[in-house]
Amino acid sequence: MSDIRTDWTMEEARAIHALPFPELMHRAQTLHRARFDPAAIETASLLSIKTGGCPEDCGYCSQSAHHKTGVKATKLMQADEVLAAARRAKAAGAQRFCMGAAWRSPKDRDMDALCAMVRDVSELGLETCMTLGMLTPVQVARLKAAGLDFYNHNIDTSPDYYRKIASTRTMEDRLETVNHVRSGGIRVCCGGIIGMGEAEEDRIAMLVTLATLPAHPDSVPINLWNEIEGVPVQQLAEPVDPFALVRLVALARILMPASVVRLSAGRTGMSDEWQALCFLAGANSIFVGDQLLTTGNPAAWKDRDLLARLGMHTAPAHPRLSPMAAE
Repeated sequence: MSDIRTDWTMEEARAIHALPFPELMHRAQTLHRARFDPAAIETASLLSIKTGGCPEDCGYCSQSAHHKTGVKATKLMQADEVLAAARRAKAAGAQRFCMGAAWRSPKDRDMDALCAMVRDVSELGLETCMTLGMLTPVQVARLKAAGLDFYNHNIDTSPDYYRKIASTRTMEDRLETVNHVRSGGIRVCCGGIIGMGEAEEDRIAMLVTLATLPAHPDSVPINLWNEIEGVPVQQLAEPVDPFALVRLVALARILMPASVVRLSAGRTGMSDEWQALCFLAGANSIFVGDQLLTTGNPAAWKDRDLLARLGMHTAPAHPRLSPMAAE
C-alpha cells in the first residue's frame, strides 16, 4: 500500500502529534482499520531466561551490574525449563513467546542452547522472539536457521537523549544490530521507553528514528518506565500524562501503519479507560502473564475481563497473519 513511507521529517511528525485529539485519533484509527482487525489484540508472553549481571549501564534497567537494585544474577535457564514456561504461556493464551537474556551480547558458546530453545518453542506452535543484546551477522544466521521469528532490540529513546541514559553502548550500536537482524531475514521488534525524564521532542524523535529506517520494525513496543529503586533514571523520571501516551501511540500508528504497536511495560499503572484509548489509537498487542522480565504485569484475568468488556478478542495482529491485511 502507498501509505508506507520512510522519509518522515520531524516537522511532519510534530504537526501530526499536535493535531486536535479527535482528528489525531480519526487518522490513526482509519489507517489501523486499513491493515488490521480493529477488535484484535496480539498476545505475547515474556520470560527472562538469564537475569541480572548485565555489564551495560543503561540507567533505567534493574538488571545492570552497575546498579544496586537487589536483582540477583542467574545462569542461562535450561532448555526444559524454558519449554515448560512456553507451554504454560500457550495455555494462558499467548501467541508469541519472547525470551530475554541480560547480556551485552550472547557468547558463541551459548548459541547451541539458544537455538535449541527456539526450535523447541516453535514446535509448540508459538511465534518465537528473543532479546539477547547485540548480535553479529553470524549469530543472526544461526538464530534464523533455528526458526526465530522476531528479534527485539529497542532503541529506547531519541538519539539525543540516549547518551543521558547509557554510556556503555551507543545508539549507533543498537541500530547496527537492528540492521543485522533485518538483513538476516528475522523480523524486527524495536521500540522504546517513555517516562525517563525525556522531553516531548525526544519521544517524537524516537518514533521518527524508527519510521525512517530502511524498513519499519514489524513490531513497535512502547513502554512506560516502571519505577525501580537504585537506578539513575529514578532521579529523572516523571509521570506520563495519559493523553501523552495515547498521542504517541497514534503517532506510531500513523508513521508506521503496517507495524504491530505493542502496549508493553507499565500497564499495571494504567486504568482500563487509558488502555482502551491506546487500543483506539492503534495499539494492537500486549504482554500477558503476571511477570515481564523483572517487573509486574496485569493478572491474566484482568486482561481477559478488559477485552471482553470492550468486545475485543485475541488474534494474531501481524499483517502477515491477520485476515484484515491488505493484499
